Amino acid sequence: MTDRRNSGTSTEPRLVVCYDIKDGRVVKGTSFVDLLDQGDPADLVAGPGAEGADELVLLDIVGAPEGRPKFLQIVERAAAAAPVPIAVGGGIRSLDDVAQVLAAGAAKVGINSAVVADPDLLSAAAERFGSERIVVAIDAKRVQPGPGAPAEPGPIAGVSSGFEVYVGGGLKPTGRDAVAWARECERRGAGEILLTSVDRDGQRSGFDLELTEAVASAVGIPVTASGGAGGTRDFVELFTGTGAASGLAAGIIHDGSVTVQQIRTALRDAGFGFPKERSA
Repeated sequence: MTDRRNSGTSTEPRLVVCYDIKDGRVVKGTSFVDLLDQGDPADLVAGPGAEGADELVLLDIVGAPEGRPKFLQIVERAAAAAPVPIAVGGGIRSLDDVAQVLAAGAAKVGINSAVVADPDLLSAAAERFGSERIVVAIDAKRVQPGPGAPAEPGPIAGVSSGFEVYVGGGLKPTGRDAVAWARECERRGAGEILLTSVDRDGQRSGFDLELTEAVASAVGIPVTASGGAGGTRDFVELFTGTGAASGLAAGIIHDGSVTVQQIRTALRDAGFGFPKERSA
C-alpha cells in the first residue's frame, strides 16, 4: 500500500458524510438497528455538519417502491441545498431507478442488493450511465474470528477472505465472498465501492481495517470505508493502515461529537496533505 502522507493534493484522502433516510427523516442506528431521528435531510446537508465534506451520501434504508416518489423529492431538495455532490443509494432495482435518481440531482447512484441478485444489472448500468456514476455498496460481515469484531460460526464455504456479503440491511447472508465480489463489481464496470462493515456500523469502535484493506488492495477503483467511525483518530488509522480512498462518517457528525474540519486537522497533523480549512 502506498503511504499518502505528505505526497501532494492528488492523493489526499476524501471525507464523506452519510445520511440514512427513513420516512423522510435522517436516522442513525447501531449495526443497522435501534434507529434514532436526526433531522430533516435538506436542512442537514446544508447545515454545519456537511461543511468541509468532499461528498454527501443519502441512503434510503427502507427502499420500498411505494416510498420512491417521496424519496426522490428528498433527493431533489438535498441536491439543491448541498454544497458538494451527493451520491444516492437504497431501493435501486432497475435502470429506470438509476435514471430517476440521477434526474433528481444525484451525481452518483449506489446499488447493492439488486446487483447481488442480478450482476448483469451492474454491467448494464455502467454501460448506459458511465462507470463514474455507478457505486456498488457492499455490506460485509466477518465470518471468521478476527480482532475487534464478532464472528459468525464458520468458516463458510466459498468465503475465503473471512468476510461475507450481506444484503437486506445487513441481515441476510449471501454466501458471496466480499473480496471476490468487489473484484467482480470492478470487472463489470463499477466506478467505486462503498464498503460497510456490518459488525462495526454505529459502534464507534473504529473502521474494520482488515476488511477495508482486503478489499482496497484487491481492486483498482476507489473504496470508501464505512462503519465504525468514532473519532478523528479512526480516520488517521484508516488512511495510514489501508488503501481506502475515502472515509465515511454519519452519527458522530450528526450529533456534533466530531466535525469534518476536526477530522481534516487530525489528518493534516498526521502528515496528510490537507489545507488547514476547506470551504463548503
